[in-house]
Amino acid sequence: MVSDFLENGGSAGNESWCSSDGESGLADLPHLADKISFYKRPVAQCEIDLLSLVHSLIPSINETDLHHVKSGPCNASCIRFNLVKRLRLSGYDAAVCVSRWQGSSKVPGGDHEYIDVLDCNNGGCSERLIIDVDFRSHFEIARAVDSYDRILNLLPVVYVGSLTRLKQFLPIMVEATRSSLKQNSMPLPPWRSLAYLQAKWNSPYQRQFTPVEDNLICSNLPIHKQCNGHLKRIQSSLHSEIEAERKLKPKNSDNGRRMKFDWRRPSSFWAV
Repeated sequence: MVSDFLENGGSAGNESWCSSDGESGLADLPHLADKISFYKRPVAQCEIDLLSLVHSLIPSINETDLHHVKSGPCNASCIRFNLVKRLRLSGYDAAVCVSRWQGSSKVPGGDHEYIDVLDCNNGGCSERLIIDVDFRSHFEIARAVDSYDRILNLLPVVYVGSLTRLKQFLPIMVEATRSSLKQNSMPLPPWRSLAYLQAKWNSPYQRQFTPVEDNLICSNLPIHKQCNGHLKRIQSSLHSEIEAERKLKPKNSDNGRRMKFDWRRPSSFWAV
């Protein structure tokens, strides 16, 4: 992969696409970790409810639930569409969003898929909510230093929340990435830049409620076998994250009990 080549010391062939710290020192990674922890917690009740629901739905997805949704590599689209189906059965206006943006001299063009949820005003949210089912993967880098890996593991496995809060993570992770790469004498490649990351969730997009192709089981197609592994990895990481957070919560917490049951908003969820 080009990213592996560049992050292992290759040359981009276009230096205007790479950033550097100049004369600035290394980032204060412990301070960045504190910022991640601060922004990780949802505040609005609608975000808390949706987060709890998503955390309960993802483990319930099985390999047989994954269907072929498009030609070529699936890239976890089948997981997103299945989650959207379950969210809509639970009473949420959810859809898969496909964003696309044009490249420039500094930022390469690209596309990205994520989920959004609309009309959550009754829960205190005035903007659409974003669900990215593999949020951490956007920030995985080659030859990361140990302190960077610790910051990476603080990020939510599955992001659920407003676009405003999501965008708070991006400059923090760009700074942490730059610091880690600098310690290995590597520049910041264009797809690690803040502008590129922002383009993923902030570019024009189209909402899709159902896939164009939905007639084949993923597990029966060799090209989609990676989706089964992808699903298991997300479920395992999410389970580890939830267990780690549970151990940090005080026992017999009334607040914890309320959060556990408040997500049961629509009775139709039980029909899933």
